Amino acid sequence: MHVEVIAVGKLKEKYWVEALREYEKRLSAYVTLNIHEVPDEPAAETLSDAERLLVLRREADRMEKLLRPRDGIVLMDIQGKAMSSEVWSDTYAGLLGEGFGRLVFVIGGSNGVHPDLRKRARVRWSFGPLTLPHQLARVVLLEQLYRGIRIMRGEPYHK
Repeated sequence: MHVEVIAVGKLKEKYWVEALREYEKRLSAYVTLNIHEVPDEPAAETLSDAERLLVLRREADRMEKLLRPRDGIVLMDIQGKAMSSEVWSDTYAGLLGEGFGRLVFVIGGSNGVHPDLRKRARVRWSFGPLTLPHQLARVVLLEQLYRGIRIMRGEPYHK
């Protein structure tokens, strides 16, 4: 399976990059993985609704250039469905059976994602009600993808 991760913003800190590389290495036995970083839109701390929507539109435009019509989009969304690792594994297996060309995981910027991109998502997945830094969310995403695949295949993994 081809898996793409599209994330707003750039990983700068060495420790996040190292953690990401570790899970990329582990996942390479199971999927073809590509990670794309799109620039975040400079924005003030406080935005009007119209300004926020404009920021989200610009970021969505950058992300949509990387999307294809047959992609199965999984949006990382605090308002999405929280899943245990086992439920995520079942969800992943179901997505594999839907015939998507690629699975694309989208991590928006600090202002979220544009509603048009949200509507395209096949699954909206939340890591729960807590707010994670976007850099950490990327690492958690790859770890949970790896864990879910191992569970699906009946291979051992820490419980």
